[in-house]
Amino acid sequence: MRRLVMWDIDYTLLRGGGVAAQAWRAAFTAVTGVAWRAMPIFGGRTDLDICAEVFAAHGVTDCTPERFFARYVEEVHGSRHLFAEQGELLPGVRDVLDELGARGDVVQTLVTGNVPQVAAAKVAAFDLAAAFDAEIGGYGTDDSVRATLVRRCRERAEAKYGERFRAVVVGDTAYDVTAALANDALAVGVATGSASMAELALAGAHAVLPDLSDVDAAVAVITS
Repeated sequence: MRRLVMWDIDYTLLRGGGVAAQAWRAAFTAVTGVAWRAMPIFGGRTDLDICAEVFAAHGVTDCTPERFFARYVEEVHGSRHLFAEQGELLPGVRDVLDELGARGDVVQTLVTGNVPQVAAAKVAAFDLAAAFDAEIGGYGTDDSVRATLVRRCRERAEAKYGERFRAVVVGDTAYDVTAALANDALAVGVATGSASMAELALAGAHAVLPDLSDVDAAVAVITS
């Protein structure tokens, strides 16, 4: 049985340098006409979940997520060059993706809270797009609950490839870990975000890495 490796993006693969957050603020004010007052916690959450919180916190009741996301994607498209200029690829990421990509028993994709277009812009900024089958990914417009993104990704992969997979989720937050556990997937925590190795282990991660700089160790854990 092949492995379906589902990668989180932000603080697992890369840091975006605040570009998406700035685009979020600009899109919100442009669409609602309401001045931005409070920044939500983005880490590990889905854009649908965050959108609901932001609208409620600003007293907005007449704006749909679809309308907001359309403008948000426009804002990101206009500033997408800044991802590479202001952000960074995290240690070992490219080598780990290349090693896994060379194996016939692994399919790599994305499970991220980002909407699909923003996810694509982020990985493209660092020339990572070819590593992933983005068509089968789970994205922040699929559902507000992250575990559902993992489930839908798995369903898409099985429908496309006509086979069952051993699922692996790699991420930097407790949300990634609990989403993996809810779907009987191997949960690999990477402590390159705000969560420590101890916090990821406490959340139930099957394995925790400080980062991906030890390529052999990372590949061994992900394919174990």
